[in-house]
Amino acid sequence: MSDTLFTKIIRREIPADIVYEDDDVLAFRDINPQAPVHVLFIPKQPIETLDDATDKHAGLLGQLMLAAARYAREQGFAENGYRVVMNCRDDGGQSVYHIHLHLLAGRRLAWPPG
Repeated sequence: MSDTLFTKIIRREIPADIVYEDDDVLAFRDINPQAPVHVLFIPKQPIETLDDATDKHAGLLGQLMLAAARYAREQGFAENGYRVVMNCRDDGGQSVYHIHLHLLAGRRLAWPPG
């Protein structure tokens, strides 16, 4: 896997507004937010796409989801609701090839998005 924007954020080579961190997961505010709350949750272990994840990554993928839910509860918007999205490859809207969850909240979110 090549160096990505996210690996540089993990190494603190470029700045980010980091809002959550544990041993395996880092989360920071999206620089182009699509909702009042738009936070990206990334594994510190780089995996390019969801299609590249294997059974050995199951725990890490679960940790991403649980970290997003924990953050939503701690920030007080879990009760009203939030959305968690993972894009995969170009047609799925993935722009950085390091898997990540988008946590969106702070307003009513329509489906389909638009």
